[in-house]
Amino acid sequence: MFPPARKEFISLTLPEQDPRSYNNNKSWRKQSCWRKWKQLSRLQRSLILLLVAFLLICGIATYPNLSEQWKALTETSPEEGGRPVAPRKAEKRLEVERTGSRQLGKKRGPPSLKLQKKENVSEVQAGDGLPVHSWRGAMIEADQVTEAPPSAAEIEVVPVQVPGKLTDRQMAVTEAFRHAWGGYKEFAWGHDELKPISKSYSEWFGLGLTLIDALDTMWILGLKEEFEEARRWVSTELSFAKNVDVNLFESTIRILGGLLGTFHLTGDSLFLEKAKDIGSRLMPAFNTPSKIPYSDVNIGRGTAHPPRWTSDSTVAEVTSIQLEFRDLSRLTGDMKYQMAVDDVMKHIHSLGGKHDGLVPMFINTNNGQFSHLGVFTLGARADSYYEYLLKQWIQGGKKESELLEDYLQAIEGVKKNLLRKSEPKKLTFVGELAHNNFSPKMDHLVCFLPGTLALGAHHGLAPDHMELAKALMETCYQMYAQTETGLSPEIVHFNLFPRQGKDVEIKPADKHNLLRPETVESLFYLHRLTGDKKYQDWGWHIFNSFIKYTKVSSGGFTSINNVDSASNPDPRDKMESFFLGETLKYFFLLFSEDFSLVDLDRFVFNTEAHPLPIWPTA
Repeated sequence: MFPPARKEFISLTLPEQDPRSYNNNKSWRKQSCWRKWKQLSRLQRSLILLLVAFLLICGIATYPNLSEQWKALTETSPEEGGRPVAPRKAEKRLEVERTGSRQLGKKRGPPSLKLQKKENVSEVQAGDGLPVHSWRGAMIEADQVTEAPPSAAEIEVVPVQVPGKLTDRQMAVTEAFRHAWGGYKEFAWGHDELKPISKSYSEWFGLGLTLIDALDTMWILGLKEEFEEARRWVSTELSFAKNVDVNLFESTIRILGGLLGTFHLTGDSLFLEKAKDIGSRLMPAFNTPSKIPYSDVNIGRGTAHPPRWTSDSTVAEVTSIQLEFRDLSRLTGDMKYQMAVDDVMKHIHSLGGKHDGLVPMFINTNNGQFSHLGVFTLGARADSYYEYLLKQWIQGGKKESELLEDYLQAIEGVKKNLLRKSEPKKLTFVGELAHNNFSPKMDHLVCFLPGTLALGAHHGLAPDHMELAKALMETCYQMYAQTETGLSPEIVHFNLFPRQGKDVEIKPADKHNLLRPETVESLFYLHRLTGDKKYQDWGWHIFNSFIKYTKVSSGGFTSINNVDSASNPDPRDKMESFFLGETLKYFFLLFSEDFSLVDLDRFVFNTEAHPLPIWPTA
């Protein structure tokens, strides 16, 4: 039979421990967490690590914006008992502390006076030897800051009186303006642009571009009734608190420039307050890794971004906003506007990729480097870079040598690389260079150059600049004179070979005319600075061509598709805002015999023809 079952035992000795106590020390927790982690599959652990890494990257990317917003929200004020102050209130309080006044006087019209400075003003400027805050919130030592502009209290308004007796040609321009304004008022009031053929309107930003662009034109033309109704709209209807994307460049030159120019001509503080509002809303565009601003800003949300299809901005756009933001700093005493745009110019000055002072057309907002290298033009996407080099130098009292250096080098680059003569009339023109291959293509936009060259000669630059200006002025006029309608196309190609025919050749895709101002602008400068009346006569021929082929009977003027067909110019049904803001304004000034009307020794025009004062040299 089987033996009896054998029982075996294992003995364990456990230390005594209070069952009510729980050992929650770090080593116990670490071992427990590590055990849990090891129990996960390799896939699970990889996904968790990936998620943590993603959250960490997002946190780092959003930290600067969140920290700035939190700082603004939590800013406290002693007089409010340490309660949080809303960002806009905080901004307003800082402005009061800086200028000593909540706002400029409410007087309207063109008073020749200085804005009164209140007592007990607490101003902090670089000249005081104190640190100055940049718009990014970083502390900048006084010796690193661009020369601080005077406060608003020290700014003298430079009013322009309504003109007295007008010449017959000026009266014709005034009637043309009234006709254009009548169409806008009836069919597009408060909207961006008039469509005169269909008697409707088109929107770009939804901010009344035509109306704002035309404000200082109406003041210069002496159209008091039209100006007053436009002012009422600005006062009661214009709001920038909109969830809309605007182009930084276009909104700066048209809206900010238009408001600042009107303020300087009238002394009306309404326009300065609106300028400060839109100026501050555009500042997020400069929040980029390279300090090169994004092209688009949402003025309601305070966000900015490059175009949807690229991270590039055009060089003209980022270097043609300086006059306006510098002027805004001078009026408000707030350095952030001028510092942002000055940083762009300093960066461009030191950048490689130029060719004898000529710059490429595009620049990357991420790395701050030129892109699409090897293509050089004075037309679209680069034109006003050269214009603003000279005009910033003039605006700042001719003190900023880097701007003048870049301008002079660029003009020499134009002479060396882009200047040619056509056949058979030997017209001097400015072509383009693409990877060392010359093209005889010239945009109508390049016709800003004769006026800019003449302005530089007037302010003491080499006399041969004026001679080149006169030669190019002849060419720009011929771009009008050699078409059937007497109006210039958007782009021309010049004939370089001796043969029968015209100097100017127009390709089918380039035959349109957009009511552009550049040739009239340069005619104004050449007449004003030389006194030669032939420039007035040339302008009169161009003006009559606009009247004949672009005027719409029901109100307004329209761009056309075909300048080489007098019988069918094919209207495009659009009146650009710059027709009122620039083209008609320059016609009026061209036909004026009063050279003190918007004196070129006191004002510099931005690239949308809005006059901004030249800073005193003292």
